Parts: sequence; C-alpha cells; structure tokens
Amino acid sequence: MCATGNGGRVPGSRDTGAQVQGLTAVGLARSKGPRRLRARRPPNRAPPRGGGACACACHDSANPSCPQLAQDRASRGSAGVRHAPPAALELLQDVHLGLAPPRRGPARLAVLSGHYLYYHYCCDGLDDRGWGCGYRTLQTLCSWPGGQATGVPGLDAVQAALEDMGDKPRGFRGSRSWIGCVEASLCLAHFGGPQGRLCHVPRGAGLRGELQRLYSHFAGGGGPVMVGGDADAQAKALLGVCVGPGTEAYVLILDPHCSSAPKNPKELQAAGWVGWREVSSAFDPCSFYNLCLTSCNSEKQQHTED
Repeated sequence: MCATGNGGRVPGSRDTGAQVQGLTAVGLARSKGPRRLRARRPPNRAPPRGGGACACACHDSANPSCPQLAQDRASRGSAGVRHAPPAALELLQDVHLGLAPPRRGPARLAVLSGHYLYYHYCCDGLDDRGWGCGYRTLQTLCSWPGGQATGVPGLDAVQAALEDMGDKPRGFRGSRSWIGCVEASLCLAHFGGPQGRLCHVPRGAGLRGELQRLYSHFAGGGGPVMVGGDADAQAKALLGVCVGPGTEAYVLILDPHCSSAPKNPKELQAAGWVGWREVSSAFDPCSFYNLCLTSCNSEKQQHTED
C-alpha cells in the first residue's frame, strides 16, 4: 500500500504522540511557512507508524559481530561508563562509493542517483544515541540530491515543526521521542526537501515483495529510501538494490547508528555501517515496514539549477 503524506492514527501503532484524526498532507510541494494540513477523508488506510527505535535487535551474546554492540562496549570502556559524544563532525558524502557489487555474474543492479551526506548519531555534537536514528535518516534524505547541508533541519527544528503542524502534542519538542517514516514524509514537505512517497509493507511480507518497486525507483533516478518498522524498529536508509538469478537479492543499507567519528568512507564500510545485505537476513519477517521513497522536488531542483 502506497500513499503520499500522512493519515490518522492507526490502532496498534507504536507512535506515542497525539495524531490529527482524518487529516492527509496534500502534495509534497515546498512549503513557505508552517505546514497546514487540509482536512479530507484519506483514500486509503494510513500506514501504521513505526521505525525510529535504536535498540539493536542484535544486542546479545549470540551475535558478538554486531557493529553497534562492539561500539557500545568500546564507548563504555573498562569502567562501564559511556564516553562523551564527539564534537560536531565534518560530514562524509556518498559513503557507499567504492563498495564491490554483492555478487559476481548476471544481476540487475541499481543504486541511487545524486549525492547525499551521511548523518549519524552524535554527528553534530548532540548525543542522540538510543533515540535519534529516525531523525538522522531524515537528515540524510534532506541532504539529497545535492549532497549539501544547506536546508537540512536540526533535530530541534524537526520536533518543533511536528508540533506546529499538529502531528505531535506540545512537549514533544526537546524530548527523546522517536520518529519514523510517516513523520519523515511530513518533514520533507515542511522543509522543502525532496518529495517523499510512503509505502506500507504488511507484517510477515518482508521486503522481498518490494524488490521490483525499489529497483524501478533507483533505476529511475530516485533518491535514498527511509525504512523502519515495529518489531524491527531501527530506522535506516536504502541506497540500492541488486536482484540476481532465482531468489538471490541484496539491498544497500546505510545505518545511522554509528556514534564514532569516521574519517573516511572505507572506515565506515569496513565497520559495516554501509554495505550490501541479503534481503532475507536484513529484515524481520515478523515486523511490518514503512518505506519513504524520495524523488526530486521539481521546484527545489529548478532553484538549484538557477
């Protein structure tokens, strides 16, 4: 199920904020001020809200290779205390470049067009470990297609905008509440970022059924795709897809949970923060998923060209 914008609260949602009942964001054209939502009956049921949680499902002794688990251990040191987050960092661009294809031989491969910046935990000096992955993925989406920080909102600005447009209650600003793909689509419209289109993948379906949609999206010049769910609530971005013979398929994942200070893309690639993952192992079949697919905002693109 695909939709553009936002709908009302769906029972069973993990989102804890108050929602605007029966409202749909009309279009994703660039907004000149606070976003106003025009009331009308949604044509389809809105996607359940999910995504944004940063509690890695791999955090157990059965999977010691999880990069987030190793990083958390290192950040606490021998005394078991978290080290302070780094100061604001210089953001890296297009960190997937240089990765080898996931397989040799015949395959259909497509990756995003344009450029992006890699936003991740603590990259601006704010310690958002444990709650900020949805915001960081949204920032990566906002930096596309120019790969520039100009116009990318900070976390406080995102929370303030969601309050102002009535999607979240007063007091959301300054909190550590998560956001997912639905909130990201609203913010893309509010801040004049790329256009965002929401797609909902029901529980138990996984992303295998969305491979053709993703391939067409990237092959057609589309940008990064935000993904998040409920049982698997870690927000992340998809940058490409590779479909091989038979059932073999991979997605290129950009993970915002890195809280260190990466010096170059190769360091991120070696640590597993960006890389190709087999679809069946990368996504939980017990979770529903929402996708937010980005494409060029024609008004913004024209302004850039001028």
